[in-house]
Amino acid sequence: MYEFNYHKPASLDAAASALGAGEDAMLLAGGHTLIPTLKQRLARPSDLIDLAGIAELAGISRKGDGIVIGAMTTHGAVAASAELRSAIPALAALAEMIGDPQVRTRGTIGGSVANNDPAADYPAGLVGLGATVITNKASHPADDFFTGMFETALGDGEIITAVSFPIPERAAYQKFPNPASRYALVGVFVAVTSGGVRVAVTGAGPCVFRVREMEAALAGDFSADAIKDITVDAGGLNSDIHASAEYRAHLVGVMARRAVAAA
Repeated sequence: MYEFNYHKPASLDAAASALGAGEDAMLLAGGHTLIPTLKQRLARPSDLIDLAGIAELAGISRKGDGIVIGAMTTHGAVAASAELRSAIPALAALAEMIGDPQVRTRGTIGGSVANNDPAADYPAGLVGLGATVITNKASHPADDFFTGMFETALGDGEIITAVSFPIPERAAYQKFPNPASRYALVGVFVAVTSGGVRVAVTGAGPCVFRVREMEAALAGDFSADAIKDITVDAGGLNSDIHASAEYRAHLVGVMARRAVAAA
């Protein structure tokens, strides 16, 4: 690692102040991506701001017709939440599929969302449910938040504080995991929301995306058979040693049908 100044603020205001004061400051949540990056000397922040000491950033609560999850809430806490299992069991199940127990104990929803790994699970959950990412400066609809591979709509000085999820009529998430990392080669989140049917795909492309043709078909007939003949173009999808773009395109259909059946 390169040398940096370490901060562990006790409040969101203090974190924002440290972030603004640092010449090239970075935020630390669970650290599953950032710490290996630092160890490989692929990043050189002037200041590292650890959010683990900010109690107000963790927790799960029901507010009206939605569930609000604090940014520093771990994957394990999301998976185990009785409140969430009652209101949005598909999201709790998604969290339980992330990595292994060690990853779920340290990794946080805010860190995952801010990192926007193309194979991460949460982006599909956020877009599939029509969630809102709340920061210390603004609120971002999930449809507009994930802008590209490892890119988001977060601006300078923005810190994710929570994610707000509307409670759907029904929902399910299915993924085809890499057997070693448990990252999604392809994951599909399907939900029937107050605004209609939503189908969100992660792992297949550089960024999470919706399949509008499937959404339209499911709006008229919410069954796996309704989308059995709908295909996704392999052009622009990810292709690597784990799966070709064509195989990922095939998996989108398979996982989408499984998600509909599960929902």
